[in-house]
Amino acid sequence: MSHPHPELTAPGPLADGGVRVIPLGGLGEIGRNMAVVEHLGKLLVIDCGVLFPEEHHPGVDLILPDFGPIEDRLDDVVAIVLTHGHEDHIGAVPYLLRLKNDIPLVGSQLTLALVEAKLKEHRITPLTLGVHEGQREVLGPFDCEFIAVNHSIPDALAVFVRTSGGTILHTGDFKMDQIPLDDRITDLRAFARIGEEGVDLFMVDSTNADVPGFTTPEREISPAIERVFHKARRRIIVACFSSHVHRVQQVLDAAEESGRKVAMVGRSMLRNMGIAAELGYLKVPDGVLVDLGRLTRLPDDQQVLICTGSQGEPMAALSRMANRDHKIDVGEGDTVLLASSLIPGNENAVYRVIDGLTRLGATVVHKGNALVHVSGHASAGELLYCYNILRPRNVMPVHGEWRHLVANGHLAVQTGVPRERVMLAEDGVVVDLVDGVARIAGAVDCGYVYVDGMLVGATDETMLKDRRILRDEGFVTVIVVRDASSGAIAAGPEIQTRGFAEGQEAFERVRPRLVTALEEAQANGVIDSYQLQQVIRRTVGSFVGSTLRRRPMIIPVVIDA
Repeated sequence: MSHPHPELTAPGPLADGGVRVIPLGGLGEIGRNMAVVEHLGKLLVIDCGVLFPEEHHPGVDLILPDFGPIEDRLDDVVAIVLTHGHEDHIGAVPYLLRLKNDIPLVGSQLTLALVEAKLKEHRITPLTLGVHEGQREVLGPFDCEFIAVNHSIPDALAVFVRTSGGTILHTGDFKMDQIPLDDRITDLRAFARIGEEGVDLFMVDSTNADVPGFTTPEREISPAIERVFHKARRRIIVACFSSHVHRVQQVLDAAEESGRKVAMVGRSMLRNMGIAAELGYLKVPDGVLVDLGRLTRLPDDQQVLICTGSQGEPMAALSRMANRDHKIDVGEGDTVLLASSLIPGNENAVYRVIDGLTRLGATVVHKGNALVHVSGHASAGELLYCYNILRPRNVMPVHGEWRHLVANGHLAVQTGVPRERVMLAEDGVVVDLVDGVARIAGAVDCGYVYVDGMLVGATDETMLKDRRILRDEGFVTVIVVRDASSGAIAAGPEIQTRGFAEGQEAFERVRPRLVTALEEAQANGVIDSYQLQQVIRRTVGSFVGSTLRRRPMIIPVVIDA
């Protein structure tokens, strides 16, 4: 298999008639999915999603793909094709359209409705083109055919891109549930047809490539959810993704069967499910859905709440309930159902929420102790079927962490794809398709772009490192006042600390060292305030490191008076 090399340089010009693929997110991570396809001087963007921050991203709200490699070529972008409506595929669209708001968005009815609602909050009115399975649209030099695929959200589409330089099939996120809740299966007949036509590059979902066998059908978890409803003595609280229409449908059906009423909590949940119901993707049983105020007046054994927070997000409804920071007071006898899988990296946050809810007396049902969730991604058995049906000439695993990409590559090789035709790329690694052969052509600069409050891109890794130090190690401020005329120390050093268990008195021992170091610096002719700050930083840092085994942020302040 063809691996990226850390010393990859910028790619050269694309060969005449060739096709270039530049992944700007989604390779080596779960989220931030975005790929750019270039042909005849034009660009086609496939998906534009966000990555949610982890504990080592303090203060960050969202992580975006890096638009830098295409920022000066936005006039060449013919469209943004969106495969489905999950945040990790559409969440960054508003930030790209801020740079150029007339780039057309292409997607299915539900996908466009979800992204339009999001754009409305950003005060952007997009140009949109609704498509459905079986439809073909010519977008510049790209002839795109859209193919139905099954996922954990309705209306998902794969896209088959025909160009004069070769063909690309991008699956988006998909699985092969043969008895889906909405009766919309992955169109393997279309896969077989385009396989006969010829797939030069297969860009395929890797999330479950290391999971053997086949993904469990959605219908098989309905009995488990119904058992939870029958056993629950008091209130039921269900947490899932705000776009998981299928899971919400199962909860509504179980509530109707058990004689309970349902209320939804959370702005994104209310917005997305309202859109899904309005478009007919969510079938709401008569009289089951009520507002929260009415629900709380009912007996506890008639209440069901659907909320966000299944990934332990600190500001989501479920986390706030676990911390007793929500108007819903979880208590003894309540049942909490976590109806989603764990996104890698969120495990600790989720288990903290589970522990908090259990401490309050709730029974917590999750994927680890009951079959209450199935994945939305194809497992290894399904991927093998796809490889054998399509017989692609080249393969580029996408959407997954490194272990997922490698596992997917091995599956491709097992089905007969030559090892050198499997492109194991990372974000920014450029793959060129020329005369039916794919190869790694170089790499472009491609990093994380952080959304931090109202700012986009202003936060960098240096700033996050400072925040982590402040969070984990504390800080020390040292204030020294110099006589402006003589340069002698007139007052101080005054030492202030935060985040130290040892207390302020532990730093009294470093004061004589500081005085000596500053006097020596003055005697050696050091008068620049920055150099004196460095003397303070080195002296305090050495003391704290050797005596307290800490590496705090040290803030020296030299004032001339």
